[in-house]
Amino acid sequence: MRSLSEPVVDDAGPGSVPTALQPGSTNAVGRMLGLLGDEWTLLILQRALRGTTRYGQFLDEVAISNAVLSARLATMEHEGLLRRVVYQDRPVRAEYVLTSRGRGLWPVTIAIWDWERRWVPRHAQTLPAMRHRLCGQDFAPVLTCRTCREAVHSSDVHAEWGPSGSWERSVPESTTRRRSDLRADRSAAGLFPETMSIFGNRWSSALIGASLRGLTRFGDFVDALGAPPSLVAERLRAFCDIGVLEARGRRGRGRVGRAEYHLTEKGHAFYPVVAVAIDWAQHWYAAAEGPALVQQHVPCGAPLVVALACDQCSTVLHGSDIEIVPRSARRADR
Repeated sequence: MRSLSEPVVDDAGPGSVPTALQPGSTNAVGRMLGLLGDEWTLLILQRALRGTTRYGQFLDEVAISNAVLSARLATMEHEGLLRRVVYQDRPVRAEYVLTSRGRGLWPVTIAIWDWERRWVPRHAQTLPAMRHRLCGQDFAPVLTCRTCREAVHSSDVHAEWGPSGSWERSVPESTTRRRSDLRADRSAAGLFPETMSIFGNRWSSALIGASLRGLTRFGDFVDALGAPPSLVAERLRAFCDIGVLEARGRRGRGRVGRAEYHLTEKGHAFYPVVAVAIDWAQHWYAAAEGPALVQQHVPCGAPLVVALACDQCSTVLHGSDIEIVPRSARRADR
């Protein structure tokens, strides 16, 4: 069994202190989407959280080209997710070790794992289990409010833009080329293809966020996101294809603009991924004007600060207490 407890390397660099954002710049949400909205970055992060540190290991495990891997590692180092540590001088060899900022993304990968195994039938029997060391049980993460410790659902949250928040500032700048076919089968890449359909592209990520904030009309998506109508139409169709959105009131085949798009149960279930990612972003990217998003947990009335808890013992989860249980080990335990 493998754990999420490999060592963290901290220094005085960007991996140990929040990044101060310039006034009027892309806000914390946009910076997060710029990073996690790239599927290769998520793949590298997934492997790093399971203990991979060396270039050759990433190359083999992620099935990525040298050029793409080098570019992503450089970006992740620049953003403070990884620190390059030289362990041999002649020839120079280095490993890439997670910083505190990078390690803080483990809830995102756990939330993705749980959503995929619940909502993507072909993954229900293939994904490994996660075991909570404190109670010794295989578990599922539950999104909870740190104030009242009750479970949090998307309908329980009231969200408003904060001082640094707006649709324009929350859509990341992007110069990275990403795969564009949201409906392609990416299981061979080693992560989760349906999550990539939602989170693996900056416009897709922004669109799911807009849906969770209540937008339903095609024109509202276009206006809010500032995206080309053809691109919004493509994303909406793809989301309907995988069952995250459903179109209501369509008039005529293919008339995307005349439908309303509502989140399905599967779409609402993706909220924990979004919630923990935003929580991470607003901790590590600080705008002088104030937060990008102000959220309230309506049932208890407190500002929303989220945590993942074990559904077996109700204890708040920590990455060091989670073990990955291969399917072969699960069979041996029975």
